[in-house]
Amino acid sequence: MNKEISVNHLAIIMDGNGRWAKQKGMPRSYGHSAGVETVRRIASECSNMGIKYLTLYTFSTENWSRPAEEVAALMDLVLQNLEDEIFEKNNVRFMVIGDRDRIPDIIKTRMQRTIDRTANNTGMTMVLAFSYSSKWEITAAMKSIAQQVKDGTLQPEDITEETVAANLATAGIPDPDLLVRTGGECRISNYLLWQIAYSELYFTDVFWPDFNEEELHKAIDSFQKRQRRYGKTGEQVEAK
Repeated sequence: MNKEISVNHLAIIMDGNGRWAKQKGMPRSYGHSAGVETVRRIASECSNMGIKYLTLYTFSTENWSRPAEEVAALMDLVLQNLEDEIFEKNNVRFMVIGDRDRIPDIIKTRMQRTIDRTANNTGMTMVLAFSYSSKWEITAAMKSIAQQVKDGTLQPEDITEETVAANLATAGIPDPDLLVRTGGECRISNYLLWQIAYSELYFTDVFWPDFNEEELHKAIDSFQKRQRRYGKTGEQVEAK
């Protein structure tokens, strides 16, 4: 019998907003608005369940190439919801990972204000992956490490996996235990590629606006029935 394992860090690829709206004969922006409501519900439930970290793939570096009107609508949605009461109501700390150079100044300012305002909250940490991609993140980490070598503060032979992790956008955040993707696609889409080396993966056909508390519990239940071996045999894990 597998021992029950808990989710300390849950990462989610929130996919399917546009297709959900299209099925209803509505513009894609309608789906994104509905998706924000799902974020509120799922974040509150995760907080209530004792999950310590929730990382949400909100906007990728590739999403900048979407139609200008959709990008503008997404920016407006983010701006409108950065002061959400969810942070105070659930004692949630707010963080952002991503390429901030591409984010409009007004949104960067509001993001930083929310980060500062929630810095002392002691409950769950909600991480927004915004203007984010793993290739961007790993490239930036390599540049940082190369600069340290150039400056003489780091020797090439001293570079370890821990060195790389410490230079990623997620430095100080534990790796995800479980990665959930909604919307029916079975790919990772340039998301947390370093960090999910040993994460469990869960894919569901449910579009993000319809991903409710029951669907969240299905994902958690699936995770808890698995055995995380990290290269060991099942017998070795069970013997602990």
